[in-house]
Amino acid sequence: MILLGSTGSIGVNALAIAQQFGLHVDVLVAGRNIALLNQQIQKHKPSVVIVADGVDLSSIDHPRVFQGEEAILEVIASSSSMLVINALVGFAGLRPTLKAIECGKRVALANKESLVAAGAFMDISKIQPIDSEHFGLWYLNNSSRPIQRMLITASGGAFRDWPIEKIQEATLKDALNHPNWSMGQKITIDSASMMNKMFELLEARWLFGEGEYDAVIETKSIIHALIDYCDGSTTAHIARANMQLPIAYALMGQTDQKILPSVNLLEVGSLEFREITVERYPIWEIRQELLHRPKRGVVVNAANEAAIELFVEGKISFLDISKQVIHAFEHFDEEPKNIEDVFHIDREVRHYVRSRA
Repeated sequence: MILLGSTGSIGVNALAIAQQFGLHVDVLVAGRNIALLNQQIQKHKPSVVIVADGVDLSSIDHPRVFQGEEAILEVIASSSSMLVINALVGFAGLRPTLKAIECGKRVALANKESLVAAGAFMDISKIQPIDSEHFGLWYLNNSSRPIQRMLITASGGAFRDWPIEKIQEATLKDALNHPNWSMGQKITIDSASMMNKMFELLEARWLFGEGEYDAVIETKSIIHALIDYCDGSTTAHIARANMQLPIAYALMGQTDQKILPSVNLLEVGSLEFREITVERYPIWEIRQELLHRPKRGVVVNAANEAAIELFVEGKISFLDISKQVIHAFEHFDEEPKNIEDVFHIDREVRHYVRSRA
């Protein structure tokens, strides 16, 4: 496999599955966690290593080390591996996804921004999602029964239990205090704003086609997806919140071996579901229109990434992230006609958002 984002949580779990099943790791791509990367190199013996910043090249314990996006694209094209795990963060993951598909490789995709920004211009048949929510929908969606609605669940993020009037005062530290687990900075902020779930609904739209999609908060993160069938019945995918299960299926197609301990419902005891409201999560206001016009995901993604940068820099408040995205969504009404338009609109929206701060 070619593993993009090896030192993040998805990458670490992917390597655990690779070790468990004796799978060869041809390429490791990582950011700035050089200590962990060197440990991974010692254990998995990749042929090539790529890092984000050239300043780290001399710190890598490997004879073939390269740097930057061009190196990633070149190794995707040249490697004999036919599987790319893309766990990069943000819009930066799009070009590697496109290159892998262009080269006829299969993509185990955790980089949700790829589909959000450019799902209309990809061969979806080459993509296997490894988000737990999309894996859950895929796992359930294997019968001939007609479907009424697909649902995914949300944790609710850092502010699900805050008084709504206090969220305006939230700091970066507050936004990163996820109630259920520890993740990277961007995805944790996206979880707090509910942008992460909006992206996942849009991903589901590209992966599974037109239909009705929605999300609800399930506070224990035990149920990951549900499907309502036209006959009135509903099925749910219940599993521990561990990415190794979807990763194992993405790597091997299916597995008969036990990947996780089963959920003990007696230990769970009870489940709580909550509605995702616009009052707590203002970004939810544009959900229906975005799903109706999914090509505009590029606008939402670019505005969100630019707004998060401003929030981290202390230039806007947490709630201003959603306000900036909604404003950009209303301002940029165009839809990309090709992949070149995607990159053009992305640049325009980022400049627009930063110019308004």
